[in-house]
Amino acid sequence: SAPSLPIYFLHSSKMSEVEKAFHKFAIYGDTSASGNNMTGKNFSKMCKECGVMDGKAVTRTDVDIVFNKVKRVVPTPSPLQAMKELCSKRFKGKSPEEALQAVYGLIEGKEPSSVGATKTTKVGGVERLTDTSSHKEHFDESAKGKGLAGRQDLTDNSGYVGAYKGAGTYDRMH
Repeated sequence: SAPSLPIYFLHSSKMSEVEKAFHKFAIYGDTSASGNNMTGKNFSKMCKECGVMDGKAVTRTDVDIVFNKVKRVVPTPSPLQAMKELCSKRFKGKSPEEALQAVYGLIEGKEPSSVGATKTTKVGGVERLTDTSSHKEHFDESAKGKGLAGRQDLTDNSGYVGAYKGAGTYDRMH
């Protein structure tokens, strides 16, 4: 199984919303997860979606390095410990405590988003099936079908291959 960090919190009223967010991200994508541990993948997702990872001060690489460092070094590692490492990078110039509170502010009340879960799919032939641009060729303004006139690809029974330029020029010799 993927390496994960146990979630330990210093219980204070401020932590409860952050703790709930950590728990939601910890169980994201794993129905059997207890929510007491967080994988690197979920930690990274949380950092990205909560704005801790901004792509400038804190990159995906920073998040991965800190996660792995904390996992190895700290006796009882937790994402909280990793956050302490990241907050000073993310909020340069603030005191460690201010930076940590600012990071908590980003995480509070957040939950994982399921990207694309409610969007309509446009894969393969679905796009053609849901394309309404040709409706005007097949229907008039009153939404009444145009019948044969609405279909340009009428069947050609002349015996010639479609789009053949010399159709009708063959002179019968027999």
